[in-house]
Amino acid sequence: MGNYSLKVQGYEADEIKKLLSTDKAFIVGIRLYIVYKVSLGHSSRKLAELHGVSFKQITNWVHRFEKEGIEGLVDKKGRGRKALLNESQLNQLKKLILGELPQNHGYKAKKWTGPMITDWVKRTFEVEYKEAQVYNLLDKIGVFFVKGKGFIEK
Repeated sequence: MGNYSLKVQGYEADEIKKLLSTDKAFIVGIRLYIVYKVSLGHSSRKLAELHGVSFKQITNWVHRFEKEGIEGLVDKKGRGRKALLNESQLNQLKKLILGELPQNHGYKAKKWTGPMITDWVKRTFEVEYKEAQVYNLLDKIGVFFVKGKGFIEK
């Protein structure tokens, strides 16, 4: 008789990973657990591999925990690159994609595509995004692409 492998029903791995990244308390808990494992002598490189983060990130968490305690494991506001589009512009983009036809804006297609959105954002807001980044932007505003239907709201 072979070893039984437990499977998760009703969820894809990507969906579960997304759930993990949306709960701030859980994120801090995982970081604290990793710091705990380092304190027990576990290899930070092996922990990095196991948890899908960089060795440097674990080092940063350990040092921040040493200096600031658990508060050091919380993401700070204002970190990272500043958004190129403000909230009003993002709302305008969402309204456009969900409620207007590309033909009304000089495009020949019946449904919005990533390249068209990239072009529209560049023409309208004078901000240039690479096509791959436009899909991240759409995810941020709660819009995603469904083959055959186009873009829909989450």
